[in-house]
Amino acid sequence: MIDDFAKDTLHGRLRRDRKALLWKLDGLSEYDARRPLTVTGTNLLGLVKHVASVEARYFGEVFGRPSPQPLPRWQDHDGSDLWAGEHETRDQIIGFYRRTWEHSDATIDEVALDAPGHVPWWPEPHSDTNLFAILVHVLGETNRHAGHADILREGVDGRTGMRPEHEMHIDEGARIAHYAKIEQAARSAASVRHQGGPAL
Repeated sequence: MIDDFAKDTLHGRLRRDRKALLWKLDGLSEYDARRPLTVTGTNLLGLVKHVASVEARYFGEVFGRPSPQPLPRWQDHDGSDLWAGEHETRDQIIGFYRRTWEHSDATIDEVALDAPGHVPWWPEPHSDTNLFAILVHVLGETNRHAGHADILREGVDGRTGMRPEHEMHIDEGARIAHYAKIEQAARSAASVRHQGGPAL
């Protein structure tokens, strides 16, 4: 009974966070979806491509159920899953992610929570694992990158929110005032520390 509850809960959260990540592409131009937004090149479409590749591997070959989507050998990883080439379309990458969901969901539904799996790219003695550990791992990975996407999207056009139903109208005046309040608090704290004031 507890296994069913744990699996349903983790799987439900994974489904939620997949959609949240994908939503961050909505309404963006082709350029804004792809352009590097950090000094290391992190970009929104690349995050989706990366998470799709990660999920395809973990719910695929780890349990002897290789993804129907062709993947390069994990030994040949070169970082190309972190960005979209000029000939890769947004629809192709989103389609890859959605097909990965279907394959992953089938694995999660059909495999017991304590079913053994093997992750050849994890160091010993951690490479032998089970579905529960992989669900937690992939959920963490998806959640982490959805958080990255939150910040990146806010930097592109100011849109925020975890899901469409939670998105609020942008009040530029309120945002500017809130930003100024936090900036002032930071400057005041830095000034006190510089003058040798007490640390909290």
